[in-house]
Amino acid sequence: MFRKLLPREYSFFDYFEAHSQIAIRTCRELLELTSEKGDMAEHVQRIKDLEHDADKVTNQCIEALQKTFITPIERTDIHQLIKQLDDIIDIINASAYRFQLYELREMRPEAREMAHILVLASGEIEGALKALRNMKNVKVLKERCQAIYDLEGQGDEVVRSALSRLIKEDQPMVFIKWKEIFERLEKAINRCKHVADLIEEIVIAST
Repeated sequence: MFRKLLPREYSFFDYFEAHSQIAIRTCRELLELTSEKGDMAEHVQRIKDLEHDADKVTNQCIEALQKTFITPIERTDIHQLIKQLDDIIDIINASAYRFQLYELREMRPEAREMAHILVLASGEIEGALKALRNMKNVKVLKERCQAIYDLEGQGDEVVRSALSRLIKEDQPMVFIKWKEIFERLEKAINRCKHVADLIEEIVIAST
């Protein structure tokens, strides 16, 4: 009888990993879109659908958090981590929508580079989250996080180069459209860094 009164246990790491897998698929769709493979509208719709799937996982995680008394890591860390993961996909979804909205048929090479960086960063996040299950994997966690930091630096360089090239082309409307997209993609990469920051904070607090 007493056991029935205890809060149900949830594996929050399962939610993290499920979300990270959706992020990988989302980033790969973005890479396909920026590589001009297939129909743009189809890629945009698939990214939107994936964003909805990610929202479901986020909501399930938060609902589980509200029902759980004892958690494997700090409650605030669980909430922040799932929200930061969700932000990455939200921003990618907003970026993909603008490719279609602005009718950008000729893709910039820097867009592909940034999409590729996001694919790599999302893979590192998944690896870090898997290692987070066991705090003995501190070395792996730090390596994964450092890889994300390095990718974030690469993203900054790509954006600077892209904007510099756009200014020289002297096409104001093209510049305005692409500037917004590049800044959103850069923001998505920055969110990956924020996830890495949070993972490192969790590791420090738990060791």
